[in-house]
Amino acid sequence: MPGYLLIESRDPFECADSKHFFDLAQSLAKDKASAPVTLFLVQNGVFPARKCEHSPALAALKKGGVEVLADDFSLRERGIKAGNLIPEVKSAALDVVLDHMEQGRKVLWH
Repeated sequence: MPGYLLIESRDPFECADSKHFFDLAQSLAKDKASAPVTLFLVQNGVFPARKCEHSPALAALKKGGVEVLADDFSLRERGIKAGNLIPEVKSAALDVVLDHMEQGRKVLWH
């Protein structure tokens, strides 16, 4: 199975429904019949990748089997250095989206 790529572009400080998107990622990862699940943070969605009140949700996703990545360009544009990310989030180039699409992953953008 190709799996899922969930792209989060919204800041959870401004958009309360980001939590529901994180919950969807967790649910997909818990389904043992499901293939890999990746959450890719872009634009203002990268803000919880640094230590803040929303970062425990990302840590829980990683612990639950979701790969959590943050767009390196979005991080730079917002002055967030890769060294300031919580350990559960890895910086990655936007090319990851194309790679996952090429693999046949189902893509959901929020």
